Order: sequence, then structure tokens, then C-alpha cells
Amino acid sequence: METRASKVWLVAAAVVVGCVAAAIPSLLSRASAPSVVGSVRMAPAVGMPGAPPTSIEGLQQRITEMEKRLREQPGDAAASVLLADALLRQQRATVDGRAANRAASILEDVLKREPGQYDALRLLGAVRLSRHQFRDALDIGRRARDARPDDAWNYGVIGDALLELGEYDDAYDAFDRMAALRPNADAYARISYARELRGDIAGALTVMQMAANATPAHDVEAKAWYVAHVGELYLQLVKPDDAEREFRHATFYFPDYPHAMIGLAKLKVARGDRSGAREDFLAQFKRTPTLDLAARIGDLFRAEGDAGQAERYYQLAEELAGPAIAQTEPAFAMFLAERDRKLPEALRIAESVSAIRHDIFTDDALGWALYKAGRIPEACAAAKRALRTGSGDPRIREHAAASCQRAATGHPST
Repeated sequence: METRASKVWLVAAAVVVGCVAAAIPSLLSRASAPSVVGSVRMAPAVGMPGAPPTSIEGLQQRITEMEKRLREQPGDAAASVLLADALLRQQRATVDGRAANRAASILEDVLKREPGQYDALRLLGAVRLSRHQFRDALDIGRRARDARPDDAWNYGVIGDALLELGEYDDAYDAFDRMAALRPNADAYARISYARELRGDIAGALTVMQMAANATPAHDVEAKAWYVAHVGELYLQLVKPDDAEREFRHATFYFPDYPHAMIGLAKLKVARGDRSGAREDFLAQFKRTPTLDLAARIGDLFRAEGDAGQAERYYQLAEELAGPAIAQTEPAFAMFLAERDRKLPEALRIAESVSAIRHDIFTDDALGWALYKAGRIPEACAAAKRALRTGSGDPRIREHAAASCQRAATGHPST
């Protein structure tokens, strides 16, 4: 069971890497014109030479240093950007959204004081992505691009947002532009995911390995992120030994890295070690509880015949998802539909999300919710839309086959 929530980190989180690349960034004027009128001196971002590493300790060191600097010099734009940068990295390393929320507040304060502060603006786009505010991220990315058309970073933000909104061709164009301007690990990761969406897993693996190889050892968090996704791609290629090697490499770079630990647990599921996988998921759940983890734990308890514990974790998953009115991801709708829970609510959520997003995972969730509601022709239509990129995602393909076969035969839903 691969929820949409566990897929978001593949792209939206990728923008975090290298987010404050310049040691002496420029500032824009307060006017809307994109001309540069000045600069401030800024220390290197975490993970760069001369800065703390992106380990847990290094990130906390940078956060502590910038907090102290801001207490001494309130309104210091450079310190604010560096603090937000470290917080965003911390959010990805721990899967704890509170750090991203704080980063957003810090950057918004900078832009209230200095509306033309370019570095705060471009980083805010990444924060919006991490919080799944894709329309806002797209707007910010375009504003930053208009100010600096040659900054490759902005095309990454734009492309990520477009991808999550289902505007694939425009997203691919943005990634191509990014790679042409600055072929680095950031660009390679996006190209890899574009290939994955098109069903080219082997090609995606090759490029993700390039991203991992292009990342300096000092940036241990980014190294772990790329290597963990190499492991994920090996899992899709049904190469469990290779996947395990990469997941373990990721934990070598960054101990207990969440994406790698979850990958190792998924390997145990694939190998039939359900109790071992459950313990690993539970350990990660204690660190940072998520809908995805609660659902996986519940599924394992159900497979072992423990209906009471399964229900306990399914209820936790619902609580972690939050109210239906707040949903911007299809994961909760899919969670409910796949387990025949609150099916009318699942359909309402899926329809609400699909009104603002048109990515293949939202189409898949909508199609399956429609299928469970007995609206088979509509389910088939949504399922076909979910296939439009050529994705080899087995769940999308299984849902499409079930919906469209039933539509073709005219049989009612069971």
C-alpha cells in the first residue's frame, strides 16, 4: 500500500536541496521591477563548504546560531533566510511539518519588511511546496523567475508545482530549462521523477544515481535523500537486495533517516516478515506519526488477524489526516476507499481535491472512490486519466483494470 502522501516527498521535498546556493545573494528593490539594487553578505547554506553539515547536529547548530543572531539583530534578512533554510532541511530529515510552518512565518516576516527580498521570495516557494500549497508555490516561483530568469532554482519550484497540479507537459518543460541552466543533483532528481511518471523506471534509476553521485559528502541529508530514492526505484524494479543496500547506505549517511527506515520496513513486508515490518513502522510512527504509517501498521495488524489493533491504527490515520474540509491531498480519500471506510466521505474528499488538482494520483483516488460508490463509467473515465502519463504504478493500473473491465461488461459494482 503506497499512499499519495508517501509520494509527495519525491518531488516537493527535492526543492529543498541547495536552496541558498550563493554566498552573496542580491536584493531586489521594493518596487515591482526586477532590477537588482543591492546585496547583503550571507554565510554559506548548510551542506556547503564552510557551513555546518546537514546532519541533525549540524542543522541544529545552524538553527541555534541564526536564532541568536536574530535576537541580537532583529530584522536581519540574511539570518532569517539561513534559519528558514535550515528549518526546511530539518523538516525533510524528520518528516515533521512544524519546522516548515515556522520557516514560512520567518520568510513572510522578511517579505513584509522588504517586499523585494529575492532570497526570501525564492525560498518561500520551496516552503509552499513542502506544505502542499502548490498554487501559491507556482505563483511565487513565477514571480521569482520574472525577477531572475537565469536562476535555475525557480524553474524547479515552478516545475514541482505544475507536476503536483497535473500540468505535466509544462512541468517537464520547466525541468528541461532548469537542467539546461544548471545540470546538478536538483535537476537530475526532477528528471528522474519525470521518467518515473512516464513508466521508465530503469531510466529514472540511472538519473537518480547521478543525483546521488553529484551530491557532496558534506551534505549528508541530501545524500541520504537521493540514495533512499535509489532504493525505492530498485524496489519498483523488484531488486530487493539492491534496494536494501541503498537504504542501508542512506542510514549510514544519516542515521535513522525516515525515508530509508520506511524503505527497509517495506522490504520486510515484501519478504514476508510482517511482524518485523510492523515493529519498524511502529518505531518510525513513534518518532513522527503520519497517515501513511498508521495505515501501513493497521494493514499489517489486519493481515495477522488482529482486527482490534487494525481498527485502532485506522482511526489514528483518520485523526492524523485532519478534517475533510482541509484536505488538499488525495491520500485520505484513497485510504478510506481502499478499506471501505466512510465511502461517501471518501468520494466527497476526492471530488473536492480533484476540483483543484489534476495529477494522476488524484485521478486514481477519484476513480476508486467512484468505483466504490458504484458509479462505474465515471470511475473508468477517471482511471483512464490516471494512466495518461504512462506510469507503471501497479495500484493505478489495477484500479483502472477493475473499473474499466466492469464498465465494459456492464456489471454493477460489488
